[in-house]
Amino acid sequence: MEGAGAGAGFRKELVSRLLHLHFKDDKTKVSGDALQLMAELLKIFVVEAAVRGVRQAQAEDTLRVDVDQLEKVLPQLVGERGSRRQWRCPAGWP
Repeated sequence: MEGAGAGAGFRKELVSRLLHLHFKDDKTKVSGDALQLMAELLKIFVVEAAVRGVRQAQAEDTLRVDVDQLEKVLPQLVGERGSRRQWRCPAGWP
């Protein structure tokens, strides 16, 4: 995320690269408005994950948000309520 504070967000170049990683056709294009919308959605997702991670840490009487807390709140964020599947970090992540 660029900058700091309430106005920080994801750069369009990064959002574009992330989207293109999942396109089947390399020639697929994304409009500037679509990139801006996706950047805003990513920002909202990350802030919500952080807030829920903090609440989870507080519920566990922990002073620090760690991967453990984020793994516990992630299913709520991606709509896997009631799912028994466990989220795993992508390759290369701790």
